[in-house]
Amino acid sequence: MTHDTTQHALLALLSEGRGGVLVTLKRDGRPQLSNVSHHYYPEERTVRISVTDDRAKTRNLRRDPRASYHVSSPDRGAYTVVEATAELTPVAEHPYDETVEELVRLYRDVVGEHPDWEDFRAAMVRDRRLVARLRVDRAYGIPKRTEDA
Repeated sequence: MTHDTTQHALLALLSEGRGGVLVTLKRDGRPQLSNVSHHYYPEERTVRISVTDDRAKTRNLRRDPRASYHVSSPDRGAYTVVEATAELTPVAEHPYDETVEELVRLYRDVVGEHPDWEDFRAAMVRDRRLVARLRVDRAYGIPKRTEDA
């Protein structure tokens, strides 16, 4: 497998599932891990995650935007870790602000349609939600085996 083919296979694993482990760095340098849901946007090489303003992962990313994100295949035979630089949107302040619009898109991409979008939008503001955009710098791991391999 060439380097480009391997990278493509590793990044493709991000699109196959919706959950993974976000790794941020605590103040003392130790890793802080969180199980989260995500959506991968290959055209941007970006993983998006909905987070709340008061969580440790959000505070950690504000202080140090370096993050890693781990996903694995259902049988755990393949995995991808992306090293990324995080960018945080502003905290949702109004049901129709840009952050809430991005949260709506992310929800649709992860789950599908919501039964009550007005309630969802209000909850995003009430919960002080924002989006963590993880811009992929590098990927490593073990790609899924292809049928002809």
